[in-house]
Amino acid sequence: MTNRNRTLVPEAKQGLNKFKIEIASELGIDNYDQLDKGNLTSRQNGSVGGEMVKRMVEDYERKLGNYDI
Repeated sequence: MTNRNRTLVPEAKQGLNKFKIEIASELGIDNYDQLDKGNLTSRQNGSVGGEMVKRMVEDYERKLGNYDI
């Protein structure tokens, strides 16, 4: 089985990691970058990823709203 979790834009990896740590901190999960994610619940791990996606979609929609079509 191949690992499909690859960064499409390698230059964005550092920014995504920073974003992930910020979201985790806001959700009350400190030191997320140093934690063994296997010790977190599925809900905790899923909340971080879900909140990241939610905010990225909101940002994209905001940007779309600034264009006149």
